[in-house]
Amino acid sequence: MLKKLGIFLVITSVIVGSVGCSIPVEGSDVSVEAGEALTGQVIVDGSGTVYPLMAHIAEEYMVNEESNVSVQVGRAGSSAGFKKFIPGEIDFSDASRKIKDSEVTQLEEKGMIVGEDVLEFKLAYDGLTMVINKDNDWATEMTDDMIIKMYSSGAFKADDKVMWSDLNADWPAEEIKFYGPNENHGTYEFFYETILDEAAMVETAELQQEYSTLVDLVSSDENAIAFFGFGYYVSNTDKLQAVSVDFGDGPVAPSLDTIGEALDYAGFTRPVFTYLNANYAKEKPQVLDFAKYIVSEKGAARLAGENGFAPMPADLYAEYTKQLEGIE
Repeated sequence: MLKKLGIFLVITSVIVGSVGCSIPVEGSDVSVEAGEALTGQVIVDGSGTVYPLMAHIAEEYMVNEESNVSVQVGRAGSSAGFKKFIPGEIDFSDASRKIKDSEVTQLEEKGMIVGEDVLEFKLAYDGLTMVINKDNDWATEMTDDMIIKMYSSGAFKADDKVMWSDLNADWPAEEIKFYGPNENHGTYEFFYETILDEAAMVETAELQQEYSTLVDLVSSDENAIAFFGFGYYVSNTDKLQAVSVDFGDGPVAPSLDTIGEALDYAGFTRPVFTYLNANYAKEKPQVLDFAKYIVSEKGAARLAGENGFAPMPADLYAEYTKQLEGIE
């Protein structure tokens, strides 16, 4: 999807340049007025996992709905996003994990109550995906316990220099190169807190800020393994392959048909979120309008699958719409 989105950005930039729309690219303040009723900016930051979906929603909104509203979408990471959201620097904070109690407390200290001043929206389901090199023909199927153990410090070796043969005697006696997103990302926190149950991660793991770096590292080393969201994997299937995970009833490949809390890939499934500053939605019509678009049939419900996410039930999006209508 990232490749398609890149092409889409170029094409729409040309189109809107001729019709007077406002199409910003991350890090750019370029804007062209089109005389629509709604104007102004909407600022979104946070999860890199959620970024492709939210960026696509923003593009569709600006091109098809409100061409004079500039929606800027960043990808600093879930935790980094909340650090901007709590002091009121942004309108929405995307997250690939639920807001933490400590973050709720910080909001309360500023007079912001989650559920009143801050609204939580589940956008879609994501499947945590273990990715390996295309030339790796031995570790294409693994149990969830094997994945947990290999990433847990001291489980195999005191120095955490784990060999593939430590997991399976028939596998190569080559050291595994562990990778993953760093602590700024909700994906790291989900993996550490939920999958590893807060066990220390192997000290040999190299954690990165950019998902594109992880793709490059794994695609260039047949002994590498990494974890990130399914959406980012599906945009890089030409470079990587996904591990099928056995949760007890046979190996399951992550896919839109298996990702879900009641589906076969449930063990590595998680919801992804966006959090709205409801006070800003009351003050700024464009923020409220974009929020409504996100949870409408045109937003996450329609675009989730195109970006590697499984949509939430329609009645949940309808509930969010009703909630937003109460802001007016």
